[in-house]
Amino acid sequence: MASESVGGILGAIVAAVVLAVAVVFGPIGQYGKPPKPAKVEPAPAAAPAAPAPRGPIIREVPNQ
Repeated sequence: MASESVGGILGAIVAAVVLAVAVVFGPIGQYGKPPKPAKVEPAPAAAPAAPAPRGPIIREVPNQ
């Protein structure tokens, strides 16, 4: 039974260390960081609208 007690104590120590490291380093990703400023791009000059793309043109080929 002594080995189970030692294992439990070591497990609690490892869990405490892992929890402490997680608290120190904080969340991974964008959660703990301030939001990035959005890039402001100037509006492009008014260009004429392009016609909508059309499908392929199928022409009948005479049989020879």
